[in-house]
Amino acid sequence: MALKTETRPWGNFIQFTLNEPSTVKLITVNPGQEFSLQYHHKRRELWRILSGHPIITVGDKVVKGRPGDEIEVPEETNHRIKAEDEAVEILEISLGEFDENDIVRLKDNYGRVK
Repeated sequence: MALKTETRPWGNFIQFTLNEPSTVKLITVNPGQEFSLQYHHKRRELWRILSGHPIITVGDKVVKGRPGDEIEVPEETNHRIKAEDEAVEILEISLGEFDENDIVRLKDNYGRVK
């Protein structure tokens, strides 16, 4: 979740990391699509929903998100984002050692489970 929030004369800012390795991505999931049910050994993730109302799976919990929601995904925890009838945009902040080869896919609609 947010590390720090400060109000300034012009508005405010939310700080998510401080002096630690991180990778930031903007993820778009197209309507009717979902990425694989997966986990990572070497990183945790923080998601902030920017637009849309995704179905979010983290561990055994499945919730419908809305813009502004923040979701924490610990290391080695199953997770997935699904878009229903509208595209979804998520800001993803990965903390730890980032490597796309660290994705362990458990279920995948695109034939990528090893």
